[in-house]
Amino acid sequence: MALTAQQESLIVNSWDMLKNDSADHGLKFFLKIFSAAPEATALFSYLKDSSVPLDQNPKLKTHATLVFVMIAETAIQLRKTGKVNVGESNLKHLGAVHLKLGVTHAHFALAKAALLETIKEGVPCIWSTALSDAWGVAYDHLVAAIKAEMK
Repeated sequence: MALTAQQESLIVNSWDMLKNDSADHGLKFFLKIFSAAPEATALFSYLKDSSVPLDQNPKLKTHATLVFVMIAETAIQLRKTGKVNVGESNLKHLGAVHLKLGVTHAHFALAKAALLETIKEGVPCIWSTALSDAWGVAYDHLVAAIKAEMK
């Protein structure tokens, strides 16, 4: 399903509200993933032997911010370009890393739920089914592009 002009507008408006605190939102996104699936921490080498609490881990915060911003920027560009615009080499890298780590459909589904919940909490004043659907469509496009490179 393509992203509509209305969905693009919803994403852009919500991102305008979220982006100034993208580090905090990104961390909340990952903490939601780890709360629902604590075993997912094993997918991150820098978390395996760390004694630093997840919510204080600087490497996790950096990674979470990058991922959260990438998802948002991809969502915003989707309608303009008609495709996921991460860069071919970056997309190949994402696919290879996710494949190597054994990331499954269930992991992607869990991350989608965590993303939508994070956005809902970040923009409660504009949260709606339409906004959820818009972010969901954009996320699904990104995941499809990553999965296409998981070979």
